[in-house]
Amino acid sequence: MKLKTLLSSLLHYSLNKDENPEIDSIEMDSRRLQKNSLFICIEGFTMDGHQFAKQAVQNGAVAILAEKEVDNAGVPVVIVNDTRRAMAILSDSFYGHPTQHMHLIGITGTNGKTTTSHIIEKIVSDANVPSGLIGTIDMKIKGKSYKVANTTPESLFLQKAFYQMKEEGVKTAVMEVSSHALDQGRVRGCDFNIAVFTNLTQDHLDYHRNMDEYMYAKSLLFSQMGNVYKEGTMKAAVLNNDDQASTAFKRVTPSQILTYGIDNKSDIMAKDITINSRGTSFLLQVPGHEERKVDLNLIGKFSVYNALAAISACFLSGIALDQIISSIESVRGVPGRFETVDAEQDFTVIVDYSHTPDSLENVLRTIKEFASGKITAIVGCGGDRDKSKRPIMAGIAVQLADEAVFTSDNPRSEDPAAILKDMEEGVDKDAEYRIIPDRKEAIEYAISNAKKDDIILIAGKGHETYQIIGSEVLDFDDRKVAMDAIGGIKK
Repeated sequence: MKLKTLLSSLLHYSLNKDENPEIDSIEMDSRRLQKNSLFICIEGFTMDGHQFAKQAVQNGAVAILAEKEVDNAGVPVVIVNDTRRAMAILSDSFYGHPTQHMHLIGITGTNGKTTTSHIIEKIVSDANVPSGLIGTIDMKIKGKSYKVANTTPESLFLQKAFYQMKEEGVKTAVMEVSSHALDQGRVRGCDFNIAVFTNLTQDHLDYHRNMDEYMYAKSLLFSQMGNVYKEGTMKAAVLNNDDQASTAFKRVTPSQILTYGIDNKSDIMAKDITINSRGTSFLLQVPGHEERKVDLNLIGKFSVYNALAAISACFLSGIALDQIISSIESVRGVPGRFETVDAEQDFTVIVDYSHTPDSLENVLRTIKEFASGKITAIVGCGGDRDKSKRPIMAGIAVQLADEAVFTSDNPRSEDPAAILKDMEEGVDKDAEYRIIPDRKEAIEYAISNAKKDDIILIAGKGHETYQIIGSEVLDFDDRKVAMDAIGGIKK
């Protein structure tokens, strides 16, 4: 595509050279450039892409998109007010507006995005609909997995990924949509058909100044779905009617609304919930259908909410209810989400991504419903993240577990001791808990002291296979560490 043809998508820009090179790729990383690339300078939190403009030209860029002048670039320099916004517009145009050629489901909320998206992707695949997924754990295209850097990647990555999906015949794609992505405009250009809301609880207050701003960021997914009711194209918001944030989302979305819930009257509901150590069952109520019993292999009330969200999205997507129930009953779990580590030991080890107060409380309350032995909670809090939730999470662990072990999560640039001190602020002086800063030692301690029928919860990191200490990214997988520790006590 010629540069000026590509730039015709923009409302306003200035160009320093009357040249019109062929553009074969768009990149925002100067290391990924190839011949005939357009390099986009993005000013980030730690680096400014404008510093790499000359290097980009040396690596094959034939044009630069920037917010300020680039001296002696030697190639056409396009100046715009906002390169991040322009990147979304240009990448969507360059890749032929790929999301307009598929059914796109977006999922936002504090907790449950990953599990809900994986359940939806499985239901869609089982219905023989070619599917794609972009989320925290990975990206999938027709069952094949690829790594991703963020829960919701930048707009350039997204449009390229959706183009690949379209080329491979994907008809339905599911994407986790984070509040950061909405606030930073990463999903601009994505044509969502269905937007799903799971819940809103405290998180990311290191980024959003307060809960109102956090809720506002989430609301953007629903408000940006468009005001046109086009024949043959349905836009719908799927909202958790038991979460008060849904009231605000109902006001801002122009789309039709389908609600789900357990406690408040909703369009799709779960009743008579039964939870045990093997799974969860409930009676499902869906408009136009008789009440149906659903038996999940997933445990907990929060799993019912995730299931209801997935059922609602797939029901709106035209998948038969029998197919939905059959698929959802076959789901065995999602990596790092209430995942058990089983080495035939006589106690239970659960690894879960619960890194917010609400998710930690939900998981511990679920465990208490079926626990017959002692509950040990290993809890840490990430560095360079929302500090206000640290004492809250520590208080929840002490309150709901029989033994709380405070340890490191991903301390990043912070002193692990300072993080643990913040956590201690949330517990009474006479409360009993143990501090073991080294996460490996904390896991080994809990497992070496476990008795028959005890339950150990290792919270916070879930599916992650690394630990960030300072600037180092070290190999660390809670599941592997736990498995090795169990093997150690057996020997």
